[in-house]
This record gives sequence, structure tokens and C-alpha cells, in this order.
Amino acid sequence: MNFTQAFTQLMRFEGGYTNNPADAGGETNYGVTKRVAESFGYLGAMRDMPISFAQRVYEQGYWKPCRCDDLPESIRYDVFDAAVNSGPAQAIKWLQRAVGVADDGIIGRVTLAACNDTQHINSKFNGQRLMFMTALPSWGVFGKGWARRIADNLMRGVA
Repeated sequence: MNFTQAFTQLMRFEGGYTNNPADAGGETNYGVTKRVAESFGYLGAMRDMPISFAQRVYEQGYWKPCRCDDLPESIRYDVFDAAVNSGPAQAIKWLQRAVGVADDGIIGRVTLAACNDTQHINSKFNGQRLMFMTALPSWGVFGKGWARRIADNLMRGVA
């Protein structure tokens, strides 16, 4: 899966404009919060943010920092998707725990080498993610959607 394919998959879960008072991210479009959009230079109304801008944010802010192109095919979307939900450093830590290396939140040669044993990486990674997500205070509001998203990743990971 390349970035374009991953972005298309992500858009199944990250719809259009929302401004849910229960969402700590506040105003959001295509899953990009206003704070993140502004950090990438977007100053317009969130409702009007073009999808092409969201695509640039996801590639520069999540796909590339997680080095998804360097990860095994079996886990690259899962790491990207988790980075979008919880930040790149957290997603990388879950990956590092899943492959049994120090969880410093930075993908380097040790982490990449440990990813070569891909037999159980998908389930271990998503297990780490699910344990974290269920402990969030907002699980009661958003948990069903998050669980569906993680379940979708697990189902794709089945050979």
C-alpha cells in the first residue's frame, strides 16, 4: 500500500467537516483538526478546507514521520492510521512494543530491522493500540468508531 492508497482507505473513517463538543480536537475537516491545519499554514474556514490540503497534512505530518514507505506492507497502514488518531510518536511506540524494541517513538534502523519478523506484528500492534484507546476518557463517546477502525485493520491483516 502506498500513501495514495492509504489516504483513500483513511477517508473511509475520516469524513468531512465536524465540530463535536465531545471531541477535544474541536473543529475538524477530513480528520484534520483546526490546530493541525493552522500549523500547516491553513488559515481559512475549516468547512472550506480542500481535501488536497488534508492529503498534504497526512503525508507530511503522519505518513513520512512514521516512515511508512519503509515498513512492511502488513503493518504500514495500521501505523499510519494509528498516527492519525494518536500522533506519530505514540503509533511508533506501539509498533516498537509489538516488535520488542525500546519504545522511544523514533523509527530507526533497529525498529525497522525488528519489523522483518511480521508474523504477529499486526495483532500485537493493534492490541497495544486498543489497550491505550480503551483507557481514554473519550472512549465512551468515540470508542465504537475506534473499535470498528481497529477491527478493520485486524481483518485486513489476516492472510
